[in-house]
Amino acid sequence: MKKGELIAEFAARTELSANAANNAVNTLIDIITERLKKGDTVGITGFGTFSVAKRAARKGRNPSTGEAIKIAASKSPKFSAGATLKAAVNPKKK
Repeated sequence: MKKGELIAEFAARTELSANAANNAVNTLIDIITERLKKGDTVGITGFGTFSVAKRAARKGRNPSTGEAIKIAASKSPKFSAGATLKAAVNPKKK
């Protein structure tokens, strides 16, 4: 599902206009992004948790030349699915 499809589905389910649904989805994305930039975590009960993972500096190799290179420390967004989402995706078989 692409962002446009998500917005259309959101509009249909909430009976909002496409423009209002677009604003709502973009606002949610902006809030999560701003919180992650501050280093916070964002937990949505039943869905999951967005957080920031820190990667330490390390040595690597250029795959085309084999030359050793230094890879700088960085931060990466991370998502951990909540129990309800996991259960929805992996229903138990009886």
